[in-house]
Amino acid sequence: MQLWVGLGNPGAQYALHRHNVGFMVLDALEQVHGFPSPKQKFQGWAVEGRLGSEKLLLLKPATFMNESGRSVGEAMRFYKLEPADVTVFHDELDLDPFKVKVKMGGGHAGHNGLRSIDAHIGPDFRRVRIGIGHPGHKSRVHGHVLGNYTKAEFDPLAHMLGAIASEADWLVKGDNPRFMSELALRMKDD
Repeated sequence: MQLWVGLGNPGAQYALHRHNVGFMVLDALEQVHGFPSPKQKFQGWAVEGRLGSEKLLLLKPATFMNESGRSVGEAMRFYKLEPADVTVFHDELDLDPFKVKVKMGGGHAGHNGLRSIDAHIGPDFRRVRIGIGHPGHKSRVHGHVLGNYTKAEFDPLAHMLGAIASEADWLVKGDNPRFMSELALRMKDD
């Protein structure tokens, strides 16, 4: 089993925030791959399903970003998983909007959700970094991250979410380079 975590903040008022793009990815995965509706579990919303031959647990922590690690740790302990079984989808200031990169391990770069997960399970999990771009000045970061996507960004956002969900088989297989390559081709073609 793999545990795929989407980071965000619970509540309708946060639904379109750039900081909630991890939640948006899990919603797209559920829709594209026909997962059932999530249930409240592990201090969040969780749903089990299959992608190819691999069993997945999709988890959206309901603990707010700063405490995401509590939810992730609880699910890991329940299923007796290792950090290498965990993939976290999160927003990334240091990538251009709608660019996606995958890496294993690393630091948290000031991201409170990653910081919390790191504190609970260590740093050795896979991260799918979803670019939201930097607003240009440090003083504008908070408002940018916690701001809604603009109407002009809705089409590229929907395109990116659909592309991630469509190419997710490569992530399940652990082929991070192929995932990034296929995703880049899909994003360029349309």
